[in-house]
Amino acid sequence: MHAKPFELVLPAERTSRLVFASPHSGRSYAAAFLAASVLDERTIRSSEDAFVDILFGAAPRFGAPFLKALAPRAYVDLNRSRDELDPAVIVGARASHANPRISSGLGVIPRVVANGRAIYRGKISRAEAERRLDAVWQPYHDCLEALLARSRADFGETVLIDCHSMPHEAIDAFGLGGGRCPDIVLGDRFGSAAGADIVDRIETAFRAVGFQVARNAPFAGAYSTQHYGRPSRGQHAVQIEIDRALYMDEKAIRTNRQFDEIRTLITQAIAQIARDNSGDLGLAAE
Repeated sequence: MHAKPFELVLPAERTSRLVFASPHSGRSYAAAFLAASVLDERTIRSSEDAFVDILFGAAPRFGAPFLKALAPRAYVDLNRSRDELDPAVIVGARASHANPRISSGLGVIPRVVANGRAIYRGKISRAEAERRLDAVWQPYHDCLEALLARSRADFGETVLIDCHSMPHEAIDAFGLGGGRCPDIVLGDRFGSAAGADIVDRIETAFRAVGFQVARNAPFAGAYSTQHYGRPSRGQHAVQIEIDRALYMDEKAIRTNRQFDEIRTLITQAIAQIARDNSGDLGLAAE
């Protein structure tokens, strides 16, 4: 059980429509959870968006709240719907053959970590799954809902920036044929989760500091982007994926020598995105 499933860092003054969130960077692994797993402490972290909360940690300096998961993704995946239950790992859960995330073991209570490595020897009870969802998933999303509602009330519109990292191997194929792999992939569900002008500004900000940026391939955004992205209601959502190889040793799960430089560049991009979404500038709602 995680007594504190997330940390919310608020700015001294909310001057931006932006709300930043990092649902997969949690690294508070409870002893009981580790004891129940067949994986060692390093392997169980392999699907974690390690250090993303630090990379984007400057967001509150620019007038935006930052919601950061503390509970790890392997325990509860906050970028999944609460009902994405996997019968292969939860006793009594109903099968959902149409959901590829569940089929691959990446439901709201994950069955596997990166490269399909099983977390448990057997299954966990439905009661245990519900305890995790009540203690971690629900409070996180209640808080996120409240942050977005507050921004809409204060500014008329809001933009969720959902922060993630991607394994380098997931984008390595994009560099074949002499092309450069994207450093960052922006996901807006192919235009359904955010106004085009908003995504254009975000892309421009990251390109201006030197990142190669792609959109929606191979990551278009998962639950948070799809659920919270409602442009017609003045609520936009954009997922940001950054190549882990830029800032960390993926096997050892530790920062590399470029970490501070990458964090500085991301901070510069955040500053520009915040200026583009400050309270005295209009947003295009599409």
